[in-house]
Amino acid sequence: MDRRTLVLLFLLLVSSSSLGSSSSSTPDIRVLSAERRIDLTSSIVRVFLTLKVENTGASQASDVLLAFPPTEAEHLAMVKASTTEGKRKKKIYVPLSVNPTELPDTPNGAHLFSISLRNPLKTGEAAVLEVLYIVTHCLEPFPVEISQSETQFVYYHDSATLLSPYHVMEQITYIKTPNNKVESYTRVDPTNRAGTELRYGLYHDLPPYSYSPIIVHFENNNPFAVVEELVREVEISHWGNLQVRDHYKLKHAGARHKGIFSRVEYQSRPSISGVSSFKHLLARLPPRVHSVYYRDEIGNISSSHLRIGSQKSELEIEPRYPLFGGWKATFVIGYGLPLQDFLFESPDGKHYLNFSFGCPLLETVVDELTIKVVLPEGSKNPSSVVPFPVNQQLETTYAYLDVVGRTTVVLKKRNLVPEHNIPFQVYYDFSPIFMLAEPLMLVSAVFLFFIACIVYLHIDLSIRKS
Repeated sequence: MDRRTLVLLFLLLVSSSSLGSSSSSTPDIRVLSAERRIDLTSSIVRVFLTLKVENTGASQASDVLLAFPPTEAEHLAMVKASTTEGKRKKKIYVPLSVNPTELPDTPNGAHLFSISLRNPLKTGEAAVLEVLYIVTHCLEPFPVEISQSETQFVYYHDSATLLSPYHVMEQITYIKTPNNKVESYTRVDPTNRAGTELRYGLYHDLPPYSYSPIIVHFENNNPFAVVEELVREVEISHWGNLQVRDHYKLKHAGARHKGIFSRVEYQSRPSISGVSSFKHLLARLPPRVHSVYYRDEIGNISSSHLRIGSQKSELEIEPRYPLFGGWKATFVIGYGLPLQDFLFESPDGKHYLNFSFGCPLLETVVDELTIKVVLPEGSKNPSSVVPFPVNQQLETTYAYLDVVGRTTVVLKKRNLVPEHNIPFQVYYDFSPIFMLAEPLMLVSAVFLFFIACIVYLHIDLSIRKS
């Protein structure tokens, strides 16, 4: 054996030993217990997951992984995690950071999310994690078409066992339906049903990435309200007003309506006819709202009710016609707000808008949301702070009496749920001297108009001799 071969063998042994030591130092996690509660009472699926994890490795563990099947990850709207500190009445929930991650050997295309622990787990230590994740567009109507007098049934696909990259010692799943009208469900013993709740488990000693597919077929007549596109324009005026305009493209995403629509039957038998349709929606608006209007392409819609309170305002809207499966409606909601309730000044002298992200309509999914914050003319150095990833860009908007245009901050996000209605901020620099631009333009225009009139009255434009 020559010298070159000996060197290659030595390097191979060193690399293999280093790989073995690095893999052995990777922290090992096992799930001592997992309880999953799936809420199917609306068109949005909410899953509450409680995990008790233990570090069985030789090194500290700074994060815990969550796994989702590809079909579920595609419609995943939000993942939130927290841990508890204290006991009983002094117990508090501390939010944890959750970010998508990847591993090279993930089976069946599972998507992984990493939960960053506040304090790394030492060897033998355990921690309890509370996880909430929300999935949209995962309830499939079956049958896909129903008549006006039929109720709506949907399919829900999931797994009786928790999909996890770790070994699970004990696991149980609860599924809650809107009512006790369950046509069928998959049995994975032990399986029990009591009223509106299905229970799968208790299961023991589950290997990593265990998956037991189940299907639940049940009645769900709640409104499947989906806003295909929502464009919100927030216009800031330093003269004391904040103007908001929401442009909606609404759709009923449930089982499609077949046959003819009978208005007489719909009004005479409201408890039977069109039970899966909806004719009104509730919007939560900020307090002290004023100048509210609700209109579509035809004009103003008078079938709305506004309740103004000190903490919130509620606007109940009714489209011109009830919405059945597959039907759509387009409308605009606009209102004004006091500027001092939403515009503030930071310690470094910047102005910033503090407004709510998301859609004000309750229990509504938004496929695509665009928020345009129109800053006053003369604003500089705009920036935004949003508590979740969004697409950001800048554009220029022109209005009456504008000279250089108004800087507009555009924020875009897809697949939103009511839990996204949390505040965001837009910062910018603004000098009060720019508030005089439009009044000076008006005064100058009026002055020049009178000067022109005086000159016209004093000039003799005739061609005859005096």
